[in-house]
Amino acid sequence: MNSNWVKIYTSHDFYKAEIVKQVLIDHEVDAVLMNKQDSAYKFGEVQVHVPESAFQHALEIILENDL
Repeated sequence: MNSNWVKIYTSHDFYKAEIVKQVLIDHEVDAVLMNKQDSAYKFGEVQVHVPESAFQHALEIILENDL
């Protein structure tokens, strides 16, 4: 099954994006990290992506948990 993934969260702090990803996974929403930070200097952003079909549910989870 091929699903389109969409960005739902962005942070400059890796740990914040990881927390969002884990909360979504705990609520049975598939989530992946896209680390776009420079490996040496740690500038840039980390994104959390979810399947397009789960976007609304994932957004509700993020808002309910004040993430």
